[in-house]
Amino acid sequence: MSQEANADVAAAIPAASGRLMSLDALRGFDMFWIVGAEALLHGFKALDNNAIVRFIGKQLEHKDWEGFAFEDLIFPMFLFMVGVSAVFSLDKAIAKEGRGAALRRVFVRGVVLYLLGIFFYGGFSNEWPDIRMVGVLNRLAVGYFFTGLLYCFFRYKGLLASLVVILVGYWALMTFYPTPGIGAGVFEKGKNLANWFDSVYLPGKAYDGTWDPEGLLSMIPAVGTCIIGALCGMFLKEKQFSGERKSAMLFATGIVVVGLGFLWGMQFPVIKKIWTSSYVLVAGGYSMMFLGTFYYVIDVRNHQKWCLPFVWIGTNALTIYMATHIFGFDKLAKRLAGGDFKHFMDVMITKGMGDMVLAIVEMALVFLFCRFLYNRKIFIRV
Repeated sequence: MSQEANADVAAAIPAASGRLMSLDALRGFDMFWIVGAEALLHGFKALDNNAIVRFIGKQLEHKDWEGFAFEDLIFPMFLFMVGVSAVFSLDKAIAKEGRGAALRRVFVRGVVLYLLGIFFYGGFSNEWPDIRMVGVLNRLAVGYFFTGLLYCFFRYKGLLASLVVILVGYWALMTFYPTPGIGAGVFEKGKNLANWFDSVYLPGKAYDGTWDPEGLLSMIPAVGTCIIGALCGMFLKEKQFSGERKSAMLFATGIVVVGLGFLWGMQFPVIKKIWTSSYVLVAGGYSMMFLGTFYYVIDVRNHQKWCLPFVWIGTNALTIYMATHIFGFDKLAKRLAGGDFKHFMDVMITKGMGDMVLAIVEMALVFLFCRFLYNRKIFIRV
């Protein structure tokens, strides 16, 4: 691809709020897995088993409790990118209108995003207490809110100190404060301090009965995930390093952070459902590696044409997330490739191919919808 063509592609991408094209592409890549992982997992599970299919299927499925798979990276990487984006958007707000305006922006966006989270899980369609007050969007709202507040007053040292206090404090709380009736330092499902805290203090409906994977105590280290993103965003804005140096340092630092996370996990296990400090480091490190790679390929080397479908999704991430779960592209996919066509694929090609085709059609519909919005310059953001 020529430099002129690359420039044309870059010019066609709206750098909203000063965001990097690589950041929009990575957000779209991540959202692709958020909205499509379940369908693809179902498709892989339906296929005849072999070692490769089983491995891919396991990577598209959350670990039941302890451990780490690719699917366990998807949510924290999005939260990480919320932190990266906050740096660009808040710097712009502070430069144009001052710190007060930026703080108002943080407050309004945090509250609106949290309310959207409640609406996403059914709003007030059910009677109390059958209303879920925490979830994915709610966690994004809390992470953005507190990271935004910190960023308005602190820079590298303050944010890094906040990150250390959060991760070490959560580790100390979970390790040394005894869970009533169980004791201290227990991290088993349903028998740890975070799950107990939810069972006593979490209002409304809990996803897992008495506790929630996006529960109250684990909101604390989730803010740490967002802060790691903010630190990376600040680093990307530094002018003293070349693009090659930035991408290399992000990738190398990510490797070190992942290693530290797994090392910490020997005492404080890597567990997504209670967002352990070791999990924050593992997910944060991998997120840094992805960001460094996307930044190098897209913004440094200017290989941009391939990522346009992800940019379509990334520039309307919240819209596609809400649309996918509320309206359901899976139902439309079944209208187009279900029934006898699905049966034909299973019989004529291989068992399970019909489910895989349905998953592919569903994701194609997502891309087409996002392309429609993108081409008409419809960007719906909080």
